[in-house]
Amino acid sequence: MENLPSSLLVDILSRLDDSGHLARCRLVSRNFCAAAREVQSVKFFCSLSRYLKSRSPETRDRITPFKAVLGDLFRGSRVPIESVSIGVEKSLAGISYDDVEDESDDLHLTDARFVEEWLPRVSGELRSLSISDFWIQSCWRKSEILKLISSCCHALLELEVKNAWLSVDGLNSMPMLSVLTLEFVRLDDEDLNKVNDCFPCLQVLNLIGVGGLKEPKICLPRLKTCQWTVSNAPFSLTILAPSLLKLELRCIRPRSLVIKAPMLADCRIYIVEVNELQVNHFLHLESLQLDSGNICSLLHSFASATAINEVKLNSSRSNETDDTLCLESAFEVFPNVSSLTLQSGAWSEMVTCFLSNGLKTRSPMKDLKVITVQFVKQNLDASLQFISCILNCCNSLLRIGLLIHSDADHGAFFSLVSKWASKHPRVKWKCGTWKEGAEDIWVSDCY
Repeated sequence: MENLPSSLLVDILSRLDDSGHLARCRLVSRNFCAAAREVQSVKFFCSLSRYLKSRSPETRDRITPFKAVLGDLFRGSRVPIESVSIGVEKSLAGISYDDVEDESDDLHLTDARFVEEWLPRVSGELRSLSISDFWIQSCWRKSEILKLISSCCHALLELEVKNAWLSVDGLNSMPMLSVLTLEFVRLDDEDLNKVNDCFPCLQVLNLIGVGGLKEPKICLPRLKTCQWTVSNAPFSLTILAPSLLKLELRCIRPRSLVIKAPMLADCRIYIVEVNELQVNHFLHLESLQLDSGNICSLLHSFASATAINEVKLNSSRSNETDDTLCLESAFEVFPNVSSLTLQSGAWSEMVTCFLSNGLKTRSPMKDLKVITVQFVKQNLDASLQFISCILNCCNSLLRIGLLIHSDADHGAFFSLVSKWASKHPRVKWKCGTWKEGAEDIWVSDCY
């Protein structure tokens, strides 16, 4: 590689996933050193192995401090840095407070004093910045890093901060920023007004486990994609986003939920229950996913979304009530749906309703073409009878996907499906397995 053209060598070194290797390449030869200094990105994460070696009496003297390596990487660059991604690996999340005997700050990466040593040097052309802090060292140290970033990174387009206690005091407007991710972050502000004001051109917002907020409100006129995971707090959530196209919201029991996003096309809501739900007339909504303990009431809140053609439902109801989810009620709300996915909770409720009342739909389900179902271990025969009734009500159905729980008897299930499929040759059948918290696995071809 020593004789490769310098441009090709720079391209190869730019593809390294770990800038620690880049630092070592500088010691190989003059050509490698020169090429390494031309790389326009820094990506360096502290591994669990490195952390443990830095704490062991036998090895800690041979480990260069993490912050020192970062400083050398920034000082050694001869070209403008466009991307910085630094932090600790996820494996360090397993370190407990009992394992830490001192008040070290060697991995406190959102420390404003540390960031001030290198960020102004690289901020001119910086487009993307990601910092994943070490929670044990950062959770009790409030950081003013946002103030520093907003004061010098005027060309920044993407910002990501994880595992930190942040202050928005002194935050300046960043009209260029289009992507913001805050994950497992603590904020002291009562709401998100400062973020709304200082990042007016955000198009992508990810708020994952952001704590400390009261009555949070997202009010961003240009926002197109939003992922929001909210801790279990009994406050109200409000989303005002006239340009929003895709929303994924996960929360427990908010007092109220207000969504005003008239352009929304893809909506995914995971919620145990909510006392009050206010939504727009979603005239452009095409795909809807609902997972809730009071899914029946949520369904009717979306009755005006007549453009919906893809629906995915799951019920996490813990208590028996009279408000049981039925297939008929789903099609009364969404008569034009073409693809329907029913996860285990929703399907179990629908089978219970079917066994009690049969299938008495007033809707012909004329547009349904694909149905995917997660079967539970019980009542397999009843489930297949229910599928048969659906087939009789829906002449347009083209494909059926059936998933059995991974702990059930797969062989017996697939044999039953094969027999049922032979009675309905016009439909393609496919089988697979599902498991809580895992991706569905399709294990057979279509019958």
